Amino acid sequence: MENAVHHDFNFRDVLASSVRAAWQIEDVLPQGAVLDFGRCFMPETLARTECVPYLSPDERRLLNQIRGHEYLVLFGLVEEFILPFVLDHARPQLNGDDVRVRALLQFAGEEAKHIHLFRRFHALFTESFGTPCETIGPAETIGAEVLRHDPLAVALLILHVEWMTQSHYLGSVRNDAALDPLFKSLLKHHWMEEAQHAKLDTLMVEALADGRDPERIDSAIGEYLEIGTFLDKGLRAQARFNLDAFERAAGRRLAEPVRAELEAQQHQALRWTYLGSGMIHPRFTGTLAAISPSARDRIAEIAPAFS
Repeated sequence: MENAVHHDFNFRDVLASSVRAAWQIEDVLPQGAVLDFGRCFMPETLARTECVPYLSPDERRLLNQIRGHEYLVLFGLVEEFILPFVLDHARPQLNGDDVRVRALLQFAGEEAKHIHLFRRFHALFTESFGTPCETIGPAETIGAEVLRHDPLAVALLILHVEWMTQSHYLGSVRNDAALDPLFKSLLKHHWMEEAQHAKLDTLMVEALADGRDPERIDSAIGEYLEIGTFLDKGLRAQARFNLDAFERAAGRRLAEPVRAELEAQQHQALRWTYLGSGMIHPRFTGTLAAISPSARDRIAEIAPAFS
């Protein structure tokens, strides 16, 4: 790498923090938990539903809740490919540094827990909401497409996701008193563990980038962008699925020009949520700069399209 990353992350400290922050699914989403459908689930900075002029306040809240369902289900989908990736990264370390192995296995175990948590949320939401909400998939197909790429490209995508999660909670969710308390609690507990995952993935990216020449770094950045293009196509489909669910739940069909305009607006909202907000996170761009300043500059030129 061209210059050192300015952080003090290490496997021992991250492992200790992970142990202190650990929680159980039953404590976060107990049996009998109830979602408050009188409230929004997602902060407006991500949902972008309050700015839609041709929906009533109740309809805006309805679309916001559909976005909330999509948010946690898609996080579960992403974590289904993060889990095998982390395990594959840990496997060659099994006879080496015990702290490193334990930290990586803790990372994997927490991702498995998050997948379980979000599946339980999906079941609760589906039963309570009463209208099916389709999401992109299957997870195995999406995971296979992502994982076929250069491991450094995949690690960069995961780092992007981990820091993105931090900015969403700290910048939009934590101080929003209007959100449903249960949904907000799910995001808080997810954030608590992802804070440690972002540090671990930074160390993983450093290890995968170490010793690469500029051409191989540039190739990995290209593959990271390929993955982003692939996911963006999925987000376009997800925007359509969300509006299909909205029309079913609201009991009315949107006029075609209105539907097309709203679909484009919501696709851009999803692009910001999952792509743009991660691409511009200072910690992510800092790691890019440490790998290659030209890589940082390349991403900085592209990021505004996802704002």
